[in-house]
Amino acid sequence: MPAPFIDLGVHHKPRGFSDRVAFGFTKALRWCADTFFAERYGHRAVVLETVAAVPGMVGATINHLACLRRMCDDKGWIKTLMDEAENERMHLMTFIEISKPTLFERAVIIGVQWVFYLFFFALYLVSSKTAHRVVGYFEEEAVISYTHYLTEIDEGRSDNVPAPEIAKKYWDLPDSATLRDVVLVVRADEAHHRDVNHGYANELAGLPVGTVAECPPHVALEPTWKQAA
Repeated sequence: MPAPFIDLGVHHKPRGFSDRVAFGFTKALRWCADTFFAERYGHRAVVLETVAAVPGMVGATINHLACLRRMCDDKGWIKTLMDEAENERMHLMTFIEISKPTLFERAVIIGVQWVFYLFFFALYLVSSKTAHRVVGYFEEEAVISYTHYLTEIDEGRSDNVPAPEIAKKYWDLPDSATLRDVVLVVRADEAHHRDVNHGYANELAGLPVGTVAECPPHVALEPTWKQAA
């Protein structure tokens, strides 16, 4: 099944101090990624998808605990954020098969994950709106990066290798699927997360939520108790 159409021009214009902080922080991290990885988009994806899987789990955890304390409904936020975290983790597992991380990159992943987890957890406690806006801007940059990756593939600077089996199973891709097909569905996933998180930030700010890009269909990962049933 082809990846759904996404609007590559979506950008939330910063409004107020909170948005400007989120946008500036995202641009600073983008500069670090561009400096460290340059055009090595496969290796960039491995490290950045490790970080990208953190916010969803942090948001789900804090919202879960908040709903328990307040004895209220979560309006579907917890499951949505956990699905986002799982989806980003599957991106990581896919790109590990394509671009084998070096020992140095694995060390960077461990350090960056701990630092970012602690930072994002604290940020979410202080301002969940800013935290979701940060993720929305992260995903905007991810869409841009994967668009550049597609250009690299189309212009022959990156090999269009066969898609890993894990990607074929997760997104139900055909046997003939290639890296380009994988990047297309991953980019569509990121566009979906972009709109969801900007929508959550808008909701917390009392603004219109807006439209959400279609998420590519993928196989639901069943818990172990269902697999054993």
